[in-house]
Amino acid sequence: MADKRDTGLTLDPKFDSNGLLTAIATDRASGELLMVAHMNAEALAATRASGEAHFWSRSRGRLWKKGETSGHVLRVVEMRIDCDQDALWLICEPAGPACHTGARSCFFRRIEGDGLAPIA
Repeated sequence: MADKRDTGLTLDPKFDSNGLLTAIATDRASGELLMVAHMNAEALAATRASGEAHFWSRSRGRLWKKGETSGHVLRVVEMRIDCDQDALWLICEPAGPACHTGARSCFFRRIEGDGLAPIA
């Protein structure tokens, strides 16, 4: 029998032991996968309140707004949560590249054999 969290209509995020949810961002127009990051309760609340993606930076140990220095914000058009509420899907309108390297997507290489190849 499924848990109420799995089938109900109440938002009840299941944060992991570090207080995080996985969040994936895609481009609304193309459907392209842009990035994967993490959100804590504060990042989720800030995203919902502002309409712009906020994440928890595990490396910096702080909340950050995507594009806070580059201007390449992700405007969130729709948020979806998976069946057990431990992962989010952000459908976004990006204002520039999503990757810190300047690539449109963080997924700009594919694995080929033991190496990597750029995706055109």
